[in-house]
Amino acid sequence: MPHDVTLIATFAVGFVLAFIFGYVANRLRLPPLVGYLLAGVAIGVFAPDLVANAEIAGQLAEIGVILLMFGVGLHFSVADLMAVRRVAIPGAVAQIVVATAVGAAMAMLWGWSLGAGIVLGLCLSVASTVVLLKALEERNAVQTTNGRIAVGWLIVEDLAMVLVLVLLPALAEALGGKVPGAGHGAGDRGLLVSLGITLLKVGAFGAIVLTVGPRVMPWILTQVARTGSRELFTLAVLALSVGIAFASAELFGVSFALGAFFAGVVLNESDLSHKAAQNSLPLQDAFAVLFFVSVGMLFDPSIVVREPLMLAGVLLLILVGKAIIALAVVMVMGYPASTGIYVSAALAQVGEFSFILAGLGIAFGLLPPAGLSLILAGAIISITLNQFAFVVADGLNAFVAAHPGLKRRLEEAHGARLAQVQADLDVAKARAEERAAAHRTLTPEELVDHFPMFGSLTSEQREVVLLHLQPHAAQPGERVIHRGDVADAAYFISAGEVEVAVAGQHIRLGPGNFFGEMALVSGQPRSADVTALDYGRFLKLTTDDFNEILRRYPDIKAQIVDQAAKREEMNRRRAEQAVQTAKGALGEGADEGDSPRR
Repeated sequence: MPHDVTLIATFAVGFVLAFIFGYVANRLRLPPLVGYLLAGVAIGVFAPDLVANAEIAGQLAEIGVILLMFGVGLHFSVADLMAVRRVAIPGAVAQIVVATAVGAAMAMLWGWSLGAGIVLGLCLSVASTVVLLKALEERNAVQTTNGRIAVGWLIVEDLAMVLVLVLLPALAEALGGKVPGAGHGAGDRGLLVSLGITLLKVGAFGAIVLTVGPRVMPWILTQVARTGSRELFTLAVLALSVGIAFASAELFGVSFALGAFFAGVVLNESDLSHKAAQNSLPLQDAFAVLFFVSVGMLFDPSIVVREPLMLAGVLLLILVGKAIIALAVVMVMGYPASTGIYVSAALAQVGEFSFILAGLGIAFGLLPPAGLSLILAGAIISITLNQFAFVVADGLNAFVAAHPGLKRRLEEAHGARLAQVQADLDVAKARAEERAAAHRTLTPEELVDHFPMFGSLTSEQREVVLLHLQPHAAQPGERVIHRGDVADAAYFISAGEVEVAVAGQHIRLGPGNFFGEMALVSGQPRSADVTALDYGRFLKLTTDDFNEILRRYPDIKAQIVDQAAKREEMNRRRAEQAVQTAKGALGEGADEGDSPRR
């Protein structure tokens, strides 16, 4: 029987070619993003039947946008942005305005409309944070002052583009475009009214998500984790991200992208949620790849031959124009030239937000199809040359450093403002270290030292104990111990949290605690469920290793038995309390059950 396999074919060919081209790009020390775009170009040129169904390709790209924006929100750091706010916020805004104006003027010289020129200018004014981070990582410059300023600058650009994505539907008709599905009376309300309604909807949506979300989302994830199903937990994270994105469009009339971004921001504010959201990263990556492939499918390679001057103008603005604008803005604000040069190198490319905005511009009839091809060609070439841009930046900074007079005028005379930014970065770093220390992973040595049952051992004996401890990991929602299981090990928590369900109660345990030791001593089946609520790391002591330690060091047996007896008594009291509570609630008697053991 015949089957329609257009979707399957798009997935299969897209993933296979993306892998091949991405691998080749990586071997050439280029971002895999270049390979994904070229894979889409290859499909569009050599397998045009796969792109005949534009609806399927468009919806795949939309899913990619949702998960891509979810990832942007997930990795958004308010602390990092505020540390470099003095230079990043005014600098990025000024650079976007000037670059957009230059791009719009260039487009109008080509005979394009003002709306098309503004969309083109906005697309060319921003750069890819993903590409920048890869370039900085290869140069070990992520944590340098100039590196963090560059990242903060691009974060501001990302936020600005999120705002543009929100406002563009309201401005489309005023700029000469058409909003699909808009009523005839929509344009009669006036621009200010449309903008006001849009901003009110966005404000209401943002207020609800940012106030209710941080309270509700962690609670939902905790309840799902208690089920003991890893698959259900991962599905919950994905459902929250995609569900919020869809609800934002259906209930508030805002874009999928904005809803996904807010979902990522909310999840980022909770340690549990943030870690749990990492479960969705493979799916994010997969659909992000399909997004870039689908963008590449729309590329018309003939634009290189048909419009070489237009392409040259686009490349000139991306590689040179934005660099000059950024350097001038930084110098006008009173910061050293080295900072401006570094930011200029970071901006010498365009990426994912340019594609999203270009697609939206085409959908609203603002940007001609040739515009997307020009942007895509500029992206492929600029991303390929981005490493060379940093080489040029290093050369310029070395030239300035080699000339003392020039260095005094361009660097030392403007060092005060940079010193203030450095102080803010130091404060942000100290706070991040404090937060990390509160959630750090205990070492095996620290764990052994922490437990009184090993207190009587010498340092040599503790080394022997450490040899018997095996590393073990669990994902959120994973059931570490099942009620009724045969006792086979005790667990020492080095990172993460677990919840022990015993005697009708739920007990949370974190790093430095242990569980499962009572069953090892008693030999009875487990009588509690232990579920990971976070990404947990444990040291596991099996029954055989436990007995070997007791055989070699009989002195600690009494301590372990005493510790187990205390835990047994505590659980017995909890069970009695639960029975008494049940009697009071039901008004009838009940027989006491056996004391729970783990």
